[in-house]
Amino acid sequence: MSLNSAIDVAATALSAQRLRMELASANMANAETTRTPEGGPYKKRSAVFAAEPALLTTREERAGGAPGGVRVDQIVTDETPPALRYQPGHPDADAEGYVAYPNVNATAEMIDMLSAARSYEASISVIKTIRSLVTATLNLVR
Repeated sequence: MSLNSAIDVAATALSAQRLRMELASANMANAETTRTPEGGPYKKRSAVFAAEPALLTTREERAGGAPGGVRVDQIVTDETPPALRYQPGHPDADAEGYVAYPNVNATAEMIDMLSAARSYEASISVIKTIRSLVTATLNLVR
């Protein structure tokens, strides 16, 4: 695997973790949203990641291959029934006075955001390490 390939792999991880943080922040922002354009309360969204195959050179294929990056396979919406709260004065209350709220757990979303941030930082560290390796190699040539 070339150093450029390693940077490309880390870049795919950065992109995937950025999307994961965006989804978690959107989930938290809409935790109390009872009305959406689709109708009903907001539905939590999550990213599903999949391995991206690497483009291998003949030498790497003989050596057993090289790992690829990561890609977002799909974004899934939570289909669990919404949480019902009794609020008869609310404009979105049903005939019995219950309002449907999203099943967004703020604690779980914060944990997911922290995990995504740590993964993002790890990918940045990989890129910094590769950069220092390239710099050390260039200094040897001088």
